[in-house]
Amino acid sequence: MIQVAILSKSGGGYSTRRLLEEAEILGLYAEQIDHSLCSVRLSSDGSELFLREESISGEFQAVIPRIGSGVTRHGAAIVKQFEIEGAFSVARSLGIIRARNKVRTMQLFAKEGLPIPETLFSINPESLSAQIELLGGPPVIIKMQEGTHGTGVILAESLASAKSMCDTLYRLGTPILLQRYIEEAKGEDIRVIVVDQQVVASMKRKGALGEFRANIHRGGLGEAVQLTKKEKAIALQATKLLGLGVAGVDLIRSKNGPLLIEVNASPGLQGIESATGVNVAKAIMEYALRGSGRKRR
Repeated sequence: MIQVAILSKSGGGYSTRRLLEEAEILGLYAEQIDHSLCSVRLSSDGSELFLREESISGEFQAVIPRIGSGVTRHGAAIVKQFEIEGAFSVARSLGIIRARNKVRTMQLFAKEGLPIPETLFSINPESLSAQIELLGGPPVIIKMQEGTHGTGVILAESLASAKSMCDTLYRLGTPILLQRYIEEAKGEDIRVIVVDQQVVASMKRKGALGEFRANIHRGGLGEAVQLTKKEKAIALQATKLLGLGVAGVDLIRSKNGPLLIEVNASPGLQGIESATGVNVAKAIMEYALRGSGRKRR
């Protein structure tokens, strides 16, 4: 029987529970493993992976990482150890690290000519006014370079508020980037789930009243949406560029066409499954099964 490790700090969340359910239906053994409790012992004889004091090296043929932003580096290192031991991961360690850093992903997207909002990053607070003018002036979006579910995303509607917010973040040593605010998007975005280079589900999210962020975790509402050919192509190219087998790709629709906002290596499943009726957890688990390179007995 194929054994699948679901790397998640909690087994009680919707996404982890759904993955466990689908594994059982497919006849796989799946176990939720708290990656923050994992450690790796390295020596001249090789390496060994532990969960607390128990060795779990070689026990799992596939891994589904759901790594929180607070433990990205450690979580990615644990995923890398699974990879070293021959397990298939639906999101590779390097892809997780790339996707978590917003500046790095935007640099890659710009290099490949993918459509993105005008974005600027700097560590010089003295030139903030000039930086904002390079983006066409306020309002602007201020983003922390790492964050999920809309955390660390701020709308600054005036130059004064932008200066105040950025000054505070600079003083805290928090890396940020600035983005042009796309007013015509009207607080809506599109979440696309890609599994094994196939679009399996997509929904439009609209922010709650008074909220410019459309994340479901922040009270946003989701509904199924039909993607254009260009939107599908952007989602697939972005996912492939980051080296992710499973990803949530966020787009917005502007007057100049779709724009790529970011890619999430551990997308939540509750909002997308509820809005579309698509069994995304099954698609992910079937991908893990295919990738393990072994047939289910």
